[in-house]
Amino acid sequence: MSAYVIVDTKITDADAYEGYKALARPLVEKHGGIYRARGGEMDLVETELWAPTRIVLLEFPDMASARAFINSDEYAPIKAIRHANAECTTVIFEGV
Repeated sequence: MSAYVIVDTKITDADAYEGYKALARPLVEKHGGIYRARGGEMDLVETELWAPTRIVLLEFPDMASARAFINSDEYAPIKAIRHANAECTTVIFEGV
């Protein structure tokens, strides 16, 4: 069953964040991930529980692949770039 990673990101340094994006994409793909959405226009219809800022949606073959990406030693220094230049909420969940 496919797994999805959704990341809501409030970027604090856009220039530095571009470096993160360039490094993250090849690693996402190495773990079988596909970008389904990366930023773009949003229409916030209901915001009782959550008002996202910038959404990234990744699809992985399964939960194990998504977790392997998020927890990989290779991603750790790249994730540190994201943490230094953005505030984020990240969720991994199974799809249908």
